[in-house]
Amino acid sequence: MLIEPEATPPASNRQSAIGNRQFRRRRRLIVTADDFGRSRSINAAVLRAHHEGILTAASLMVNEAASVEAVALAKESPTLGVGLHLTLLCGHSALSRERIPGLVNEHLAFGDGPVAVGARYFFCRELRSQLRDEVAAQFEKFRATGLPLDHVNGHLHLHLHPVVFQILMEHAAIWGIRRLRLTCDRCWLNLRLARGRLAWRLGHAALFRYFWWTVHPLLQRKGIRHTRAVFGLMQDSRVDEEFILKLLPRLPAGNCELYSHPSLDQFRHEFDALVSPRVQDSIRQLGIELIRYQDL
Repeated sequence: MLIEPEATPPASNRQSAIGNRQFRRRRRLIVTADDFGRSRSINAAVLRAHHEGILTAASLMVNEAASVEAVALAKESPTLGVGLHLTLLCGHSALSRERIPGLVNEHLAFGDGPVAVGARYFFCRELRSQLRDEVAAQFEKFRATGLPLDHVNGHLHLHLHPVVFQILMEHAAIWGIRRLRLTCDRCWLNLRLARGRLAWRLGHAALFRYFWWTVHPLLQRKGIRHTRAVFGLMQDSRVDEEFILKLLPRLPAGNCELYSHPSLDQFRHEFDALVSPRVQDSIRQLGIELIRYQDL
């Protein structure tokens, strides 16, 4: 029996299909600096890494000592995507102690221990209204800067804490949350790229993989965009030139993020990596497109 060959699709359809496959294979990278506004050293590193290197975005701590300077610098650099680095530990509050007595001390400082703070936020239900008010105040403080909200994430990733994340999702439309960091490093890839602190790295990888499976469906339902992978978690302030040069050729297709903590003092090695000519040459040779969250 003669089998009729399938009809050849129109050329326009074939070109569209090829274009879609090529788009999916494109590698696009957001390079983010956390802790923008925490110090003048960090602010200077962020601006230089953006203008002289590969940095495309920064996450602003609205309550820290150099936040006013950071906002002014960001307004002079409109190509820098600035988001809210929500701070609920290891930092300071927007509200007074009278408003949130269970969260901060007399210096408006949150606790510094991630495990202890996270446990209190989870088990002390009476703190949830205070958390909601403080989160709302930080969004309002960011809105008052006049900067477009490029993305949302949390200091030490506390935006993925179950209680904090629920607050964010309940108010996502009001606060304008359209793009959020879904922290999830590629464990097996990282193990091939770096050494040391194996138990720490594996523990963090497992924890944030759990968060990914919990959070991802909720973000999809609300239409909140995120990258398919986020690199930097397992490096823990060790995002140096060597690591980035190893990562770039292995970067997955699609949209990814690499975050770091550049400064001109404590984490100078991370700043040096972001302005490295070798890193910039590698990105050009590999055809990796540098983007911001707003480009997702």
